[in-house]
Amino acid sequence: MSSLPAPRFGYDVAVLGAGPAGAAAAIEAAALGLRAAIIDEHIVAGGHAYRAVPGIAPVRSDQERTDGDKVRATLGAANVVRYFAHRVRHIERVEPQWHLQAISATGARAIHAARLIVATGAQERHIPFAGWERPGVMGLAAATIMLKAQRVLPGRNVVVAGAGPLLLLVAKAIVDGGGKVAAIIDAHPRSAWFASAAELLSRPDLATRGMNWYRALHARGVPMHNGYTLLAVSGDDPALHAKAAAVDRDGRIRADAPVVGYDCDAVCCGFGLMPATDVTRALGASHAFDPALGGWHVVVDDDQRCNVAGLYAAGDGAGVVGAAAAPWQGRIAAMAVARDAGKLGAGEHEARVRAAKRECVRATRFGGVMTRLANVGDGAVASLAPDVTVCQCERLARATIDAAMADGCTTMTELQAATRCGTGPCGGRICEESAARLITLATDRSRMDVGQFPVQPALRPVAGALPGE
Repeated sequence: MSSLPAPRFGYDVAVLGAGPAGAAAAIEAAALGLRAAIIDEHIVAGGHAYRAVPGIAPVRSDQERTDGDKVRATLGAANVVRYFAHRVRHIERVEPQWHLQAISATGARAIHAARLIVATGAQERHIPFAGWERPGVMGLAAATIMLKAQRVLPGRNVVVAGAGPLLLLVAKAIVDGGGKVAAIIDAHPRSAWFASAAELLSRPDLATRGMNWYRALHARGVPMHNGYTLLAVSGDDPALHAKAAAVDRDGRIRADAPVVGYDCDAVCCGFGLMPATDVTRALGASHAFDPALGGWHVVVDDDQRCNVAGLYAAGDGAGVVGAAAAPWQGRIAAMAVARDAGKLGAGEHEARVRAAKRECVRATRFGGVMTRLANVGDGAVASLAPDVTVCQCERLARATIDAAMADGCTTMTELQAATRCGTGPCGGRICEESAARLITLATDRSRMDVGQFPVQPALRPVAGALPGE
C-alpha cells in the first residue's frame, strides 16, 4: 500500500482494477480533488494490457511496456492511495458507503468509499476442442502473461490458434524470444480482415504494428492457415500433435477441405475477450448481451454510470473495445463521480468531458473491429463431439450438457443446478460461453433469455498467499 494515509471516514471514490481504465480513473479523480483509492490484485498497475513485473527488464521495442511505465509513473505521482497485491473477495453497500473486503499477504482489510468505479477488464473466451484440457495447452492470455511479464516461452515449438489480433502478438513474441511457431491457425478467412480495412485504418499506428507482425512472421516462414480451427490435440506434454480443420463462416467444420496437423510442445489458443462482469452482477447492476461488445456487459450511460446509485464502470467490463478506449472511459467515469459529488458544476463538467468522449468514440472504432475479428460463430461449439469436455473443473462432457437439456434445462441457472457446470474454482469463467451456446443451439432461445451462471461468493478464491506488497 502507498504511504498516503487512509481518510478516517472513507474515500470519495474507490477504483477496482488498475489497468488502463482504472489507472486513468484514479489519476483523473485525484486531479479533480477527490480522495481516491485504487485496488488491484497485482503488485503494480497496468492490467493485462500493460502487464509488468518489477525487476524484469523490458525487451527493446516493447511499446506496451513503455506505455505501461508511463501510466505507472503518473499514477505513482498522483494523490491516490494504492492497494496493490490486494484481492477483493466481497463488496456490499452499507449506506452511505461501499464496503470492500480485501485480503493481502498481510491479512484482511476493509476499504470504504462513497462511490465505486469498477474497472475489472475482460476475461478470455474459450471454445472447447478435443484435448483442450491436456497439459501444454493454454490460453492466449496466459501466454501473453508469460511472455510479457516473466519473459518465459510457453514452449519451444508452439501452435498458436484461435481468432483475433492476439494470434500475431503471441506468435511474434515467441519467435522474438527464441522459440519456434509451428503454425498459426486463424478461424477467420483473410477476407474478413480485408473487409474491416476501413475500421482498422482508423488507427493507422496500431494497424501498421499488426501488419509488421504479419510480415515478420511470414518472412520467417511460419505456416498460416486462415479459415481453420483446432480440431484436436493429442499426445502427452511435451510431445503434442495438433490437428486443424477448415471451417465455414459460422465456424462449422468443412468436410471438403483437408485436415492439417503439426507436432509441437505447446498449444496457445483463444477466441478473443469477454467483459468481466462478476463484480457488477453481484452488485445488482443491469447487464445486456451484445456480440459486438464481447458478449455480456454491464449497461452504463454516456458518463459510465450504472443503474445502481454510486456505481460506475469503465473499460472492457462495459464492453470490450480495447486498451486505447479504456483510459478515456476511466476519465469519463471519474468526471461523472466528481459531478455527482459536487466537485464539478454542470457547465465545467460538460466542458471537460466533451473532448474525452470524442477521443473515446474514435478509439472505440478500432477496438470494436478487433472484438469482432476475435469472435467466431456458434458452429465451433455445434461441431463438438459428445465426449469433448466442456466444463474442466467438474469434468463434464458435452453429452452431460445435452442430457440436462433433454431433461428440460433451458437456462444457465437450471444447467448449473442440474450438472454443477460452472461451480468449480474458475466460477464458470472458462465454460460459461460454450455451455450457453449449446443451450441456445438446442432451444433456439436468445442469450438474454438463457442468461449467465449465478455469481458465486467469494468474488475471487482467497486460499494461498498473494504476492507481497
